[in-house]
Amino acid sequence: MDTMRERFASVVSRLLDDDPRLAVVLAEIGKDGFTDAARAHPDRVINVGIREQLLVGVGGGLALTGMRPILHTFASFLVERPFEQVKLDFGHQGVGGVLVSAAGSYDWPAGGYTHMAPGDVALLDTLDGWTIHVPGHPDEAETLLRDAVAAGDDSVYVRLSAHTNSAPRDIAPGRFLTVREGRGGVVIAVGPMLDGVLAAVEGLDVTVLYATTVRPFDGRTLRAAAGAGAAARAGAAGAVDVVLVEPYLAGTSTAAANDALADRPHRVLGLGIPRRELRRYGTIDEHLAGRGLDPASLRQRISGFLR
Repeated sequence: MDTMRERFASVVSRLLDDDPRLAVVLAEIGKDGFTDAARAHPDRVINVGIREQLLVGVGGGLALTGMRPILHTFASFLVERPFEQVKLDFGHQGVGGVLVSAAGSYDWPAGGYTHMAPGDVALLDTLDGWTIHVPGHPDEAETLLRDAVAAGDDSVYVRLSAHTNSAPRDIAPGRFLTVREGRGGVVIAVGPMLDGVLAAVEGLDVTVLYATTVRPFDGRTLRAAAGAGAAARAGAAGAVDVVLVEPYLAGTSTAAANDALADRPHRVLGLGIPRRELRRYGTIDEHLAGRGLDPASLRQRISGFLR
């Protein structure tokens, strides 16, 4: 199976052939995946070198000319380092583009903390109007990438990962997918966290929602799941427990879940990457365990929270 980044390069290279409005802007990272595309479209595959602020500035400039720019590098270099440029060159100028990241929270432990960005989604969430996709499988990444490119002039962030689920799901951009139904609460698994969540809640009477688009937040599906679970549970007085399991900063979406359920009694637990920094390299699985996001830890934390 190819990786999400490999799928990104192959899909976008084909889209460049079909749509003269598209342009890809790189900052050295990922350039090998676009070697053929750069030969075919030298004016629309631009490598600015290790200059991430320039990467975003060039993308914003292309958008001002009416093009649809696709920007790619690691999340720490795409969102955190040039955040002012993202805020001003896209948001303040009123133009859109597609930001595609890799190596989010724990993807490349050998790169150290300089190559990790667990706060990227929370940071973008301070800006107005961004759609944020978090696929859990290369097939889902392709679906969400194609949707992002076709999204008119909107601003879209696609968070690719080396951490994947074993199989794709039949997702619809913008909507949560109901994977299983139960009466004892709702667990929302974001992107690559789904397999671990399903293993963690085996035998528990809970609904599992799968989120691959986290902004806008699909409050309608959450409300429907919360209402169905509470109605089926005798003596619950309409109350619902919700657990969010996100592969980035813990609590990033708790406010969105609270807003969706503002008129109903509820509790929300946000699980994800804590602020405490792990100063070890290790592997993805070791980082998940160290963050309490492996299946055994998730089961303990989820079952301990549910009523």
